[in-house]
Amino acid sequence: MSIFVATVALLGFGVLVEAVGGKPLALDRRIALAFRNPADPLVPAGPAWLREAARDVTSLGGTVVLGMIIFAVEGYLVLAHEFAAVCLIAIAVLGGLALNNLLKLIVARPRPAVIAHGTLYYTKSFPSGHAAMSAITYLTIGALLTQTHPAFVTGLFITSIATFFTFAVGVSRIYLGVHYPTDILGGWCVGAGWSMLCWQVMTWLHVGN
Repeated sequence: MSIFVATVALLGFGVLVEAVGGKPLALDRRIALAFRNPADPLVPAGPAWLREAARDVTSLGGTVVLGMIIFAVEGYLVLAHEFAAVCLIAIAVLGGLALNNLLKLIVARPRPAVIAHGTLYYTKSFPSGHAAMSAITYLTIGALLTQTHPAFVTGLFITSIATFFTFAVGVSRIYLGVHYPTDILGGWCVGAGWSMLCWQVMTWLHVGN
């Protein structure tokens, strides 16, 4: 199943790259503007507390927060003498980071120009790093947990939480105006595809069992 999901995700990414071609789509602009205040497109729609909440949620896909989570998980695995899992998570995260940055350089799509997001960014827009890395981190950790807790209901709960976190981070990036929707879809495809490949490796090696 994980190989099938990875294949679909990577094929989806290829379709997106072909459609995007390094430039924003008309649909991207329309969806992005739908998240803005009609009276002032420089401001996200909704009350101030919603904007603050979106910034909190988007930090769940940021380098610092993900780094802290990975450090905590890796530390636990070292103490539990699960050294194979330590290596696989490190490979999943670092490999995914390198892959996403390489894809950004290849596609070279600029950040959204229709919306002023007020923050300096030094990387390209497609695929979204927050979307990709949150998918890689949360789904890979979720996969490891489901290996150690194989009960169906428990696995479904863990997978649902990991998916929800990944989805919430991606939507927050669109809402804050720092990415086009197709940037997020591209990041999800890369992150989910890479994570599913790592999940399959865990299954083959019986990591966590």
